Amino acid sequence: MRTSRPDEAWDTAWSRALDALELDVEQVERDLVHAHLVEADAVVAAPPWQPPAGLGPLPAALRDRAQAVLDRQLDLARRTAEALVASRRHAQASQALRPRQVEVPVYLDTDA
Repeated sequence: MRTSRPDEAWDTAWSRALDALELDVEQVERDLVHAHLVEADAVVAAPPWQPPAGLGPLPAALRDRAQAVLDRQLDLARRTAEALVASRRHAQASQALRPRQVEVPVYLDTDA
């Protein structure tokens, strides 16, 4: 029977934490691609990610993977901000195309 070294358990725990984080990133990427197909209320914000307690510092062997996940998150943040700006512009443009309602005076005869 093989026993794992403490370093292996540490690496495995961090790998699992990064796996979970990558799944969240992938979900946001899918949501961003399909955002125009769903109602705004249907998009659910993920809770802020926190590494599991007691992991300690990131193992050096996982630094490149963690950096790649961070780079994806930063890219998603930029793309999300761009999508919000584009959505706001579309909403303003569609609002400008709607016919304006003309206010018509209304008189009420209270003596009748």
